[in-house]
Formats: sequence, structure tokens, C-alpha cells
Amino acid sequence: MMSDLPIDLVRTLLAVVDEGTFDAAAGALHVTPSAVSQRVKALEQRTGRVLLVRTKPVRPTESGAVIVRFARQLARLEQDAHTALGMTGSAETTRVSIAVNADSLATWFLPALTRVPEELRACYELRREDEDHTAQLLREGLVMAAVTSSPDAVAGCSVRALGRMRYLPVASPAFARRWLGAGSDVPLREVIADAPVVAFDRRDDFQDAFVQKLRRGHRASAQRHFVPTSEGFVDAVAAGMGWGMLPAAQAEPLLDVGRLVLLAPDRSTEVPLFWQQWKLDSPALTAVAEAVAAAAAGALGT
Repeated sequence: MMSDLPIDLVRTLLAVVDEGTFDAAAGALHVTPSAVSQRVKALEQRTGRVLLVRTKPVRPTESGAVIVRFARQLARLEQDAHTALGMTGSAETTRVSIAVNADSLATWFLPALTRVPEELRACYELRREDEDHTAQLLREGLVMAAVTSSPDAVAGCSVRALGRMRYLPVASPAFARRWLGAGSDVPLREVIADAPVVAFDRRDDFQDAFVQKLRRGHRASAQRHFVPTSEGFVDAVAAGMGWGMLPAAQAEPLLDVGRLVLLAPDRSTEVPLFWQQWKLDSPALTAVAEAVAAAAAGALGT
């Protein structure tokens, strides 16, 4: 029941999570750090659960994430109610937090946000995360919506398919000649595992999966460069640092002008993407969802 979760305590927990420390939350709430600590302890006593991991920055436990999500939803509903009643000032904005993977962010996602009606005065807080892990930010209550590879809805969220993002195995022409036998009769499967490779980060297994398709039991080379931005990844491959799997939207313009070559025309990889969001009757969130779905329909394969 609402009476079991006093709003001031709930908002205090959210402030601690957002600000990262008890001291910073105290500054944001204009109270003392001791008051913040007492409120969090009182909320933990009411729920009978530990709600925060006291690290720097702090992070919510699984139980804490439930309350953080409730606090954000409450704030969203409160702001929507104020807007509907004309109680907000002309400068009032609507903040929408979204988790999105780097490749979507670098290609089709930002144009989607320009489709949201200006009168909603939406401001966006984007959290960049791999599409396999964006759903976790929803579970923790850190975002309202996410572009994710999971079709399984997070508790309290709805899910809709966006389409498929296609990745192509590519390299610079010089790299392909030196390392991959381009122009010779050497099969790609015989040399690909020994060629330097570019990966986004240590969780990026796209390149390993491609090698395994060609030669079971093998992975991409241990000689790999980690480049954790979508644009930087493209530049690294085009510069000949290694081969890599690039989104078709980024690879095709460079293929057209000869800066990249396609390593295996019949071996693209498709990643299904989904939109998950809170089940919340919020005009701003609904408008963003529609804009994202429309942009994805034009940019992604079905």
C-alpha cells in the first residue's frame, strides 16, 4: 500500500541513487547527510530489506531497484498531472531516460527523437549500453525505456519489435590483402582466426560468432583492439587496424567508395531489436515510443 512507502522516504532513496552518495543527495534535497541516512534506514526498516549497496557510487539492490522504479514512475505521473492541469511553467520540461546501444545511437536512433512533437518539451537522458544489457537498466529503475535485444518483457514493462539490425564483416582493402588472402585462392575460413580484429569492448562477441560460423571451435584472434565507440570502431576498421562487424548503415557508404571490402557477402549477422518501456500512461513516453517505432521501421530490416 502507498501508506507503507512514505513518499519522502521513496524520493530520498531515488536522490541517493541518482546523486551517487549520501552527501550529494543531501545537497540536492537541502537536508543534512544524517537526515538522508536516517530516511534510507527508515525505508529499509519498513520494507525489511537492504535497499542500497553502500559503495561509491551507491547502487540499488534488487529490492531497492523496485522502489527506485516506483519513485521514477511516481515522478513521471506527477509531472504529467501538473501539465494536464496547467500547473507547470512555460519553461517546464519533460525528462525521458532511455537506454540505447551504441550502434543504434550512431545510426537511426537520434533522428527518431526529432519526430517527437516540440510542444511536449521533452528532454532526453540517454544511457549507452550494449543491447544485451539495456534491459538491466530497466530492471534497476534507472531508465523509463530501452532498445534491447530481449523480447522478454521486464516486469512492469511492455515490449514491441523494432526490426533487425544487420552487421557486415568488413576490412580495409590493404588489410584484406595482407591478412585475409584477398585476391588469392586462400579460403577466408583458413586465415580469419589469425587476423587482427577490432572489438567494441570485452563483452563484444560478434566477431567471435562470425569466426565460429566459418570454422567451428575457433574464435577471432587474441590480437584484438578494443574501441568502445561506434564511430571510433568504424574508423579503426577503415584504418586497417583489424577486421570487424559493422552495421550495414555505417559500412555501406564506405563499401561504395572502396574504403572497405566485404569479406563474406553471404555471412551477415542480424540482431533483432525491441523497444521496452514502463507500462505508464504518459503522453511524453507514448510519443517517444511512436517516434522510435516509426524511425526503426524505415531504418531496420523486419
